Amino acid sequence: MTFLSPWWLLLLLPVAALVGAYLLAQRRRRRYAVRFASLPLLDAVAPARPGWRRHAPAVAFSLALALLALAAARPEASIRVPHERATVVVALDTSRSMEAEDVAPNRLDAARAAAETFVENLPDSFNVGVVVFSGTATVLVEPTTDHDAVAARLQDLTLGSATAIGDAVVTSLDVIERTTRPEPTDPADETAAQAEPVPGRVVLLSDGTNTRGRTPEEAAAAAEAAGVPVSTIAYGTPGGVITSGSRTVPVPVDEDALTGLADGSGGQAYTAASGDELAAVYEDIGSSIGWRTEDRELTPYLAALAALLLTVTGVMSIRWFARLP
Repeated sequence: MTFLSPWWLLLLLPVAALVGAYLLAQRRRRRYAVRFASLPLLDAVAPARPGWRRHAPAVAFSLALALLALAAARPEASIRVPHERATVVVALDTSRSMEAEDVAPNRLDAARAAAETFVENLPDSFNVGVVVFSGTATVLVEPTTDHDAVAARLQDLTLGSATAIGDAVVTSLDVIERTTRPEPTDPADETAAQAEPVPGRVVLLSDGTNTRGRTPEEAAAAAEAAGVPVSTIAYGTPGGVITSGSRTVPVPVDEDALTGLADGSGGQAYTAASGDELAAVYEDIGSSIGWRTEDRELTPYLAALAALLLTVTGVMSIRWFARLP
């Protein structure tokens, strides 16, 4: 928490002095009572004492004053608020290495199922698109708010040769740019010009090394320039293999390339070696995409709470002691 007008915090000093004076007065009051009356006599004269109720109004009043002092200092805190709109492109590797069965039933089917759940759980107002890539990158679904239609199209994945990770990112950036580009408006319309830009995010899942097209470094630079973070998921295990004719071909995961792509674009790199781990990764990505951090001034909330405490103070004093504090 930060304060926009921190000098107003000095108002806490007289509040602290008031609390100290109250405690001192209570101490002197006890001494006075014990000095001029014996304890048995006090019990006989005043068998029912207010107890904690005597101090409750003072405590509430002091808290209200402290809250007013904090409110005057204009506190500000960073809080998470939901995005109203966003464009998310899911880029899925459909190279032949996704046939590997180190993840049950195989990498592709497990990735497809996790991606479907991810898309369906995104906020309804988000545009979601899908790019698939092997030797080339292809837009499978243009961004849309019809998430059920997107999930249905994920059933249409087919495998190909090679892996064009860099091209997949650039294609995804093009899709996001087309979706978030503002419609032509009257130059005199200042409202459209000042509208908040729609955030974009690429979520790329791959299990292999880039073998064709643009490099991950080039793609990371393009994503950074566009202001679109790329979250990468290195999917599979180091022991993954596929069968090519009579040969067994190792298809280990290239985590380093995907980590470099995420770091270079301002995104987050993940790894997943099972279907459950992949589902957890997608859930984490979804929670980060759906929210943004925003600075909010807390002054009205503290002032309202102080007013409530002052009201409670008055009610307690009238109810228990038939007077205002």
